[in-house]
Amino acid sequence: MNAPLQDYTVSKSIASAQALLSVDNVSLEYRTPQRVVRATHQVSFEIDPADRFVLLGPSGCGKSTLLKAAAGFIQPVEGEIRLQGQRVDAPGPDRIVVFQEFDQLPPWKTVKQNVMFPLLASKTLKGREAEERALHYLEKVGLAAFADAYPHTLSGGMKARVAIARALAMQPKILLMDEPFAALDALTRRKMQEELLLLWEEVRFTLLFVTHSIEEALVVGNRILLLSPHPGRVRAEVHSHQYDLHSLGGVAFQESARRIHRLLFDEGDAANAEHELDFADIRIAY
Repeated sequence: MNAPLQDYTVSKSIASAQALLSVDNVSLEYRTPQRVVRATHQVSFEIDPADRFVLLGPSGCGKSTLLKAAAGFIQPVEGEIRLQGQRVDAPGPDRIVVFQEFDQLPPWKTVKQNVMFPLLASKTLKGREAEERALHYLEKVGLAAFADAYPHTLSGGMKARVAIARALAMQPKILLMDEPFAALDALTRRKMQEELLLLWEEVRFTLLFVTHSIEEALVVGNRILLLSPHPGRVRAEVHSHQYDLHSLGGVAFQESARRIHRLLFDEGDAANAEHELDFADIRIAY
């Protein structure tokens, strides 16, 4: 189905009553010593429960800034963000962020203690209950045998899994991941993508995922929001649930990647590109 939309609202309109996270006409800015910089301009989208929603765009398009705003770290200068109908105005345990840097794990705490820490600090659980939940999610990410190890003994991929286990142990309403695998080597990155998808199949958490890799977006996401170069505006939304890691290298996958690239960067051809695309679903923002 090809459905051109007006302005910058690209998610399906019928989702309004069901959306878990709603971003409505959001503009974000930050200050430098010289001036105020607009990071995003009037961005709107909706994320439904169990979506794997990807923000994709070139460096500087505001995708990480949008994720931080969804987490409550940054307030919009225009528009609003709502989680289950409630305005987001501060960080909270219902939104957990996994950042790119895995050295955020306190080195003096064991793997198990790292996963337990937010549960205890937020008073979500106490003592034995926190330990049991930590071990449960370490088992899910395949690190139960390393529960008593310290972060400096782990590989980059293992640290990534600890960070994911720590986030999921909080059982947030939405998991926010900011280029979480960008610092990993290519083989480890692919393995982590595979493990994330397997974990999603089991737990069915809701995911907001930031990347600047078209291939990663197609693999990880079932819906992809394309953002223009700075300041970030919505170019289109693509449904990509037909792809997975087994699609890599395939003719259809590579052609879709090329078409997304054209949508992202060939601004003058965006309107014409709609008629060339054969994604399962695409909505163009003019």
